[in-house]
Amino acid sequence: MSITTAMKTWLFVAAIMGGLAVLFSAFGEHVLAPRSVATFATGARYQLTHALAMGLAALAARGNAKALAERAAMLFFIGILLFSGSLYGLALAGTRILGIVTPLGGLALIAGWVVLALAALKLETS
Repeated sequence: MSITTAMKTWLFVAAIMGGLAVLFSAFGEHVLAPRSVATFATGARYQLTHALAMGLAALAARGNAKALAERAAMLFFIGILLFSGSLYGLALAGTRILGIVTPLGGLALIAGWVVLALAALKLETS
């Protein structure tokens, strides 16, 4: 299997997101007030899960599935920023208005899974 630039890029971003999720989880457990830990932990859990999903999308970014897989990776990235980012902000700053953004991030994550499924259908078999 040859590695494309898109695969390399999304694998790199996925690895960074995964590492940050672990770092954020440790930070949340040791620094935040008990009430905020659950919200922060939810953001980190979704970030880590979808960092792995971005890695899957990167691996699928080839042949007929390339465009859809890249779109899925982008949706996962946007979803992480909006969903997890808003939960981090909510837990750290208590800014309730960020709760409006969280569902938009969730929709982006769901859309990423749908688009990744469509990409999988386009993958060529040997």
